[in-house]
Amino acid sequence: MRNLITSLSAGFLGGVVVVLAFLGLSSKDIIHPTNSAPSGKFVNSTNVVAPFDFVTASKKATNAVVHIYAEESNALAQQRAQERRSRRPRGIEDFFNMDDFFGGDLFGRNFYRPKNGTGSGVIFSEDGYIVTNNHVVGFADYIEVTLHDGRKMEAKRIGTDPSTDLAVLKIEASDLSTLAFANSDNTQVGEWAIAVGNPFDLTSTVTAGIISAKGRDLNLIKDAASIEEFIQTDAAVNPGNSGGALVNTEGALIGINTAIATPTGVYAGYSFAIPSNLVGRIVKDIIEHGNIDRRVSLGIGGYNVDEDLRNDYSIDVTEGIYVDEVERGSAAQYGGIMPGDVITNVNDKSISNFSDLEDVMKYSKAGDVLNVDVNRNGATKTIQVKLRRSM
Repeated sequence: MRNLITSLSAGFLGGVVVVLAFLGLSSKDIIHPTNSAPSGKFVNSTNVVAPFDFVTASKKATNAVVHIYAEESNALAQQRAQERRSRRPRGIEDFFNMDDFFGGDLFGRNFYRPKNGTGSGVIFSEDGYIVTNNHVVGFADYIEVTLHDGRKMEAKRIGTDPSTDLAVLKIEASDLSTLAFANSDNTQVGEWAIAVGNPFDLTSTVTAGIISAKGRDLNLIKDAASIEEFIQTDAAVNPGNSGGALVNTEGALIGINTAIATPTGVYAGYSFAIPSNLVGRIVKDIIEHGNIDRRVSLGIGGYNVDEDLRNDYSIDVTEGIYVDEVERGSAAQYGGIMPGDVITNVNDKSISNFSDLEDVMKYSKAGDVLNVDVNRNGATKTIQVKLRRSM
């Protein structure tokens, strides 16, 4: 029996040698088990280098990401309750309003209990400015920040912008770790991305994925003038990650994690971040001007130029926005734009349709002067328009 086993083993090994010799393979070409493979490489005939690790980028990001606790005082909760009462109609149905049952007693006492919540933020200046989401801190009048090293300190809210869901805080500190802002326009679908934040109060959590899409407009921000152009990733993001960092492999900020798409309320593979280029502009505006409660508007109505419009109005240009009306008191009226003009260029950016104009306007603020090229009666004219806040 032993001789039989020995013979079979020898025959099997001999067969392997013959097959390897036939295929022209050597022992170094065989894929080894993972516990014996050379570190950092896939061991195969092409010698492809394996994906790098995220250690350096993670260290940079975790040092600059903070935990945020936000709380509403009793006084602010009562004020919010009173404002809500004054907005809703009074009637028999109001007596049975669900807010009364779940927010206080039937006599209206303690109508709203103070809200509180946690989230994340990103330090972007050594002297203590922090960017986070408006929905993390917008409701609160007490905000506490915990740094990566465990220090806790009260934060002041500098301002918010509901239309982008961004907010800026300030703590009294110095020599803090910060994150450099990357150019989010240069990110590409398929690139690695790292999400850093505090999901479920699990501080300094790092997850990785790829950029799945760019420029997502999901109608998540319920604001008439909302600006949405989310970076979509499949890095795991959960409640508590809001306001945290999305960074590239160098540890530079490419976005502020803001939302997830999920049927369950927890991560389901779809995470969304506000791109760093937009964050940088909004942060600067908030620091300079405080709360951004209204967006600027050019103040025109009209149509995208197409073949029918060109034929109907004898328009010489092939692309642009035909101005059908100008709002009274608007920046356009004060600047001198008139019905019948065709807007073709703003600040050296070609305008083919209203989407192009919106791209220019969303980065503009009150006081900015736009150079607007219009085609008027077949001639090109440049009009300087000083922007005003939307009415």
